[in-house]
Amino acid sequence: MANRDMLAHLLRRATFGPTAAEVDAAVRDGLDATLDRLLRPVGSDRGAAATPPPRLGPDPAASLGRKPAREQRQEANQQRGAQVRQVLEWWLDRMVAADHQLGEKLLFFWHGHWATSVKKVKSAQLMLGQLNTLRRYGPGPFGDLVTAMVRDPALIVWLDGQKNTRQAPNENLARELMELFTLGIGNYTEADVKAGARALTGWTIDRGTGAATFVPRRHDPGDKTILGRTAAFDAESYARLLADRPEAAAFVATRLWFRFAGGATPAQPTAAPGQPAHPDSTAVLRAVLTSPAFGATAGQLVKQPVEWAVGAMRQLGIRPSALPEQQRRQLVSGLDGLDQVPLRPPSVGGWPAGTAWLTTGALQARMRLAQLFAARMAPTVGRALAAAPQPGRLDALARLLVVDAWTQRSRAALAPLAADPPRLVAAALVSPEYTVS
Repeated sequence: MANRDMLAHLLRRATFGPTAAEVDAAVRDGLDATLDRLLRPVGSDRGAAATPPPRLGPDPAASLGRKPAREQRQEANQQRGAQVRQVLEWWLDRMVAADHQLGEKLLFFWHGHWATSVKKVKSAQLMLGQLNTLRRYGPGPFGDLVTAMVRDPALIVWLDGQKNTRQAPNENLARELMELFTLGIGNYTEADVKAGARALTGWTIDRGTGAATFVPRRHDPGDKTILGRTAAFDAESYARLLADRPEAAAFVATRLWFRFAGGATPAQPTAAPGQPAHPDSTAVLRAVLTSPAFGATAGQLVKQPVEWAVGAMRQLGIRPSALPEQQRRQLVSGLDGLDQVPLRPPSVGGWPAGTAWLTTGALQARMRLAQLFAARMAPTVGRALAAAPQPGRLDALARLLVVDAWTQRSRAALAPLAADPPRLVAAALVSPEYTVS
C-alpha cells in the first residue's frame, strides 16, 4: 500500500504542485485510483473551463501591405506584443487553475520538447494554435503527434520550413525533426537529413490566415531514401516513418522519464509486452510513474522555474489573473529572471535542466518571486498558517507546501521566521526541500 510520502512524490511529479487537499484525496483513494484520475481523467475540467483561451482576432501584421511605413510596422509589433502577453498570462493562469493537472503538465513538456519561440514566430495566433495541437495530440500515439507537427504553422516558421522548395531544399526542419524531436543523435545520417528535407518541401504559411498550405509545384515528388527505405515520401509518410522507428519509442520514453522522474534512466523504463509501433504517450507516462525505479528518484529533480512558480501559486491560492497588472508583469519578469518564460524557449533544444536552475542569480530572482507570492497568498491560507501554534508552524508549512520533512539545517533557518508567516513562506519557497522535489 502506498503511504503519504509515496503519493506526495507521485503528485509532485505528475502535477505542477499538489495541494495538501489533493494529497489527502490520494491517500483516501489509493494509488491505483489516483493514477487513473491523473492519466485518464473523467468529467469536465472546471478550472480549465473557467480560463478559456483569449480571443485574439487577426494577426495585426496580416493587414500590412508589402511596403508598410515604419509607424505602421511599429504599431503592428506593439499589438502583436500585447497579444503574446495575453496568451502567456492566460496559459500561466490555466496551469494554476486546471483540475486535470497531468494533462497541463504534459502540454508544458511537449512545449519544451518541440521548442518553438515566439521571438521568431512573432504571431500569438500561431503559438496558440501550436499549443492546441500539442494539447490535442500530445497524450495519444506519437505518430499522430509527429504527423500533426510537421504541418504546424508555428514550427514551420520557426525552422524555416516555408523556405523549403524542390529547387532549394532547406534542411533545418528535417534535421531537428530527427535529432531533437524523434530519433536522437546518432540514429540518422546526413543523407537522411537531405532526403527528409525533400520530403518536407511544398509547405507554406498563408500570410493572411496563418494556415499551413501545401503547394504541389514547390514539392519534390521523386523517390527519396530515408533510413534505408525508398519511396516518394511526403511530409506525412516521412513523419510516420520516423514515428515507426524503435529509436523513436525509446527516445520519447527517455525524454518523458527525464522530465517526470529525473535521475538515471533505467534500462527499458517503459518496456511493455505488445507495445504498439506508435506508443501512446499516456501509456508511456503510466509506465514511468509506476516503474519500480520511480520511487527512488525522490529528491533528485530540480523544479523548472515555471513548475516551481505555478506550484507555489496553486498551494498558496493565487490566481495570476487576479493579480494587478503590475504584479502580473512582475510574475513574467521574475520568470524571465529565472530564464524560463513559456512561449520563449532559448533555442530549438529547449530549456536546460537540473543544476542549471540553481545559480546565484536564479536564487535572487526566485526570492523576489517568492516574496511576491507570500504577499499575495490567499487570506484563508495565511490565516490557517498563522493559527498554527508557533512550535508547530514549520510542520503546518510543510503540509501546506507538500514538503515531506525539513532538514535540521532548514529548520534552523526557518524557525526564527515562524512569528512572521509571509517571511516564513517566502523563505520556505526557496529552500532546498521545496526547490528540489
